[in-house]
This record gives sequence, C-alpha cells and structure tokens, in this order.
Amino acid sequence: MHDHDIGRLLQIMARLRDPQGGCPWDLEQDFATIAPYTIEEAYEVADAIDRGDLADLKDELGDLLLQVVFHAQMASEQGAFAFGDVVAAICDKMVRRHPHVFADAAVEDADAQTVAWEEQKRREREANGHEDRSALAGIARGLPEWQRAVKLQKRAARVGFDWPDVTPVIAKLHEEIDEVRVEFAALDAAPDDAAVRDRLEDEIGDVLFVCANLARHAGVDVGAAMRRANLKFERRFRAMEALAAADGTQMSDLPLQAQDRLWDRAKADEKAAG
Repeated sequence: MHDHDIGRLLQIMARLRDPQGGCPWDLEQDFATIAPYTIEEAYEVADAIDRGDLADLKDELGDLLLQVVFHAQMASEQGAFAFGDVVAAICDKMVRRHPHVFADAAVEDADAQTVAWEEQKRREREANGHEDRSALAGIARGLPEWQRAVKLQKRAARVGFDWPDVTPVIAKLHEEIDEVRVEFAALDAAPDDAAVRDRLEDEIGDVLFVCANLARHAGVDVGAAMRRANLKFERRFRAMEALAAADGTQMSDLPLQAQDRLWDRAKADEKAAG
C-alpha cells in the first residue's frame, strides 16, 4: 500500500482506535468531542487559502480529511456506516445535484444552477420525511451565526422578502444603532437590571444581523471581511507596540490618548508604505 493511498490513512485511524494498544486520547473521543476540531480544521483550511500558502493548504486539507476519517471510524465501530459509505453518499449526491452535467438537464448560468441546487435539496428533504416546508428549512444550526444569518437572508430573498437595494439597509443600520444607544442609556441608569441587559443583547444582535445583510447586498463575504478587519487590527496594534518600544516604553504604561496617537502613527505609516 502506497503512502498516498486513502487505505493507509484508514488503517492508521483504525489502529489509533484499537482498544488493544491504541492511543488513549483517540479512544476517549466521540462525535461530540471531535466536532470542535473538525470546525477548527475547516477554518485553518480557509486561513491557508486566505494567506495564499499552498504548502500549508496541503497540510490543512490533510488535517481536515483526518477529521472525516475519524468520524467515519467511530461510526463504523457502532455499525452505523463506514468511510466507503461516506464516499458513496457524496458521489451519489453530486451526480444527483448536477443533472446538467451527468444527465440531460440544462441551466443558463451559475445563478440558475444555485436555484436548481436548492430545489433539489428541498426535494431530498421531503423524500427523507422532513415536514418543514418553510423557505428557511434545512439551514444548519451548527453554522457560525454570521454565516447562518446570510443564509437565512438569502433564502428569504428567494421568495421576495428583501430590500431592493443597499439604501434602506443602511437606513435600517442607523435605526438599529439608535436603538442600541437607547439601551446603553438604560443600562447606565440600571446597570444591574437583567431585562435591560437582555434588551441590549437583542439590539446588538439586530445591528450585527443588518451588517450581515449589508455585506450580502454589497456582494462581500462576511467571514472574509471580518478576517480582513482582524488582520488589519492585529497588524496595526503590533506596529503600535513596536513604536512604543522604539520610544523606550510599552503599551501598558501609556494612557489611552498616547495609545491613540500611536494608532494614528501606525495607520499613517501603513498608508505611506502602501
């Protein structure tokens, strides 16, 4: 068996889960404990793509594949399904959902294919006995909430429940921010009031939901935009730390006004270099 054969990886995973001589950590795991690692590995794949690091992408895809193999091994031990069943299921699904490639159906463009894909998924849910006929049916609750927000909005938009352009979205964002201000004022007056804190959380959630909608109308991926903002903040903050060190001090010793000046310097240096 060659090193690049999937069978070798399956054998390694089975050995790790062998009650006689396997790895104690691997043997302790179940679907629930491994799920967070699966999500983490998917994000690391996205990060490697974001950085344009194909060598790292190769390694991260391997880590993600290991997660699939791990879940399949645990399912096999329970007699539920094996790795081969996972492969067969996805092969069948891809053929079934691409009749324009594997059968005689035709689609005009990628947008039409997306509509056809969603319709096929709806028919599959009905065939599997799922009674939920809502336009929002089938959107996983395990998704990151920003991603789920966009999916909810896209599904609603397919039945016409959507703003016609970005102008009312921006107006709605201002409206929601004003409501957040009201709740912050209420919190200042009653900092220990649980009901006020609950309302504040609700209003901040509305702001974030509208921000996701704003990104959708702009054709901007929310996750990519947040990654970009995080990287920008990290880059500028590290530059601030370097500037403080060059001045013979450190960030924690500086008042906020001085830190703000460092932020402005870091931002200006970045723009000058860019």
